[in-house]
Amino acid sequence: MATAPKEAANTIGLEEICTERQEPPKGQKTFTVEEAVETIGFGRFHIALFLIMGSTGVAEAMEIMLIAVVSPLIRCEWHLQDWQVALVTTMVFFGYMIFSIVLGLLADRYGRWKILLLSFLWGAYFSLLTSFSPSYIWFVFLRAMVGGGVSGHAQGLIIKTEFLPTKYRGYMLPLSQVFWLAGSLLIIGLASVVNPTIGWRWLIRIASIPGIILILVFKFIPESARYNVSTGNNAAALATLRRIAKMNRAAMPEGVLREPANERRGRFKDLMHPKYLRTTLQIWIIWLGIAFAYYGVILASAELLERDLVCGSPAAAGEEAGDDSEESRSPCHCRLFSPSAYQTMIISTVGEIALNPLNILGINFLGRRLSLCITMACTALFFLLLNICISSAGMTGFLFMLRALVSANFNTIYIYTAEVYPTTMRALGMGTSGSLCRIGAMVAPFISQVLMSASFTGALCLFASVCVVCAISAFTLPIETKGRALQVCMTPPGALTSLNTSWKHLNYDSAVMYIKLS
Repeated sequence: MATAPKEAANTIGLEEICTERQEPPKGQKTFTVEEAVETIGFGRFHIALFLIMGSTGVAEAMEIMLIAVVSPLIRCEWHLQDWQVALVTTMVFFGYMIFSIVLGLLADRYGRWKILLLSFLWGAYFSLLTSFSPSYIWFVFLRAMVGGGVSGHAQGLIIKTEFLPTKYRGYMLPLSQVFWLAGSLLIIGLASVVNPTIGWRWLIRIASIPGIILILVFKFIPESARYNVSTGNNAAALATLRRIAKMNRAAMPEGVLREPANERRGRFKDLMHPKYLRTTLQIWIIWLGIAFAYYGVILASAELLERDLVCGSPAAAGEEAGDDSEESRSPCHCRLFSPSAYQTMIISTVGEIALNPLNILGINFLGRRLSLCITMACTALFFLLLNICISSAGMTGFLFMLRALVSANFNTIYIYTAEVYPTTMRALGMGTSGSLCRIGAMVAPFISQVLMSASFTGALCLFASVCVVCAISAFTLPIETKGRALQVCMTPPGALTSLNTSWKHLNYDSAVMYIKLS
């Protein structure tokens, strides 16, 4: 029996987990951050964390959705063609892609909180500058810089993930979608009032206000305790945990905080290590496909409404009849949103939380992988259903369901990515995934705003095909994170728990190991 831990460790091959640490005196009780978070439990601190960090979604949604509601106006003001309008969105996500990797590396090295604050300062500054753009070129450049700032908002999700007890992550993280919904509805509502009256420039200035307000309240949120122990700063981690326990009116675990420090943090090659290679590649495929579908739905909705191309509408009928008017032949298609178009956008946007209860149940009972597989397959189905000639109300219903499904996809992959990687590479994993995600978002405008004009069916079939590939990739992911504790160090996927298995926490040879017990 004395050799059982050693044999188990040899069986699962725990090599190079963490660096050596000094052993505590014999008989002294110790605890880890994971144990402290679970012991303290959920309370007032987590509610405040949820509200503040969740509100980052409001600011991010307003900045990202902004392009969809100002596209008709900048198209008219600068006489833009389809590809030029699409390029604006593409450059926003190009900035997001580049800075997502950089900020992910910096967050793993210098802390999540600092990078989150920097990203909000950066985004608010360039967003305000965008409202003074004298030309199309300046507008594209400044929106790309805004995209770079928005890419750092993912650190808010990481901070929430690292502070939440295991059993609450599957419930609280999907609820964050409410904040994205609020931001989307707010920018659409503001656009319906501001665009026709004082113009799109003032809409951009107003949209930057939530980000500026959040900068002032970030001081109430501490740096991640998991990040602090991963850098060897146990004193700061302990102070943070005591503060959380005090706010939650809970007791701290008995003993001394002990966690192996790991100096090798945020290395890109860790993502390519054989332990995580397959997981990383499949996650990247899924992120790319989800973003492609999500922003494809948003931009396709705006395009359909702007040009009034719903089957049976006057505009669609005119095109089928070969309308050769000067306006129809204009490459700029200068048509502004009508009040009914804004109403349709609001209704379809509300769909983003329609499946939230089912999504939460699926994540927690079916698991992350199967839940994502099902929602991705349904997304492909509804893309194909858009080919059916139906009324305006029917089209609104399909767009409503598509927004609900693509939102559920994002919920699940965000949670899975934050859970599957250890603390030492979690921000980098999210950052690189976010970058690959933006490649899909960069391509989506050219499909939704250019290809869709030439071949409506071809564009929809392309979206559906990508969703099918993502569904297969989700189903075959090698690791299921449902019910699994967040990993501190790089642990081999073969050593990780699966459904209906139990775990025992062991301190052995100066490493924290989770070993499956049969």
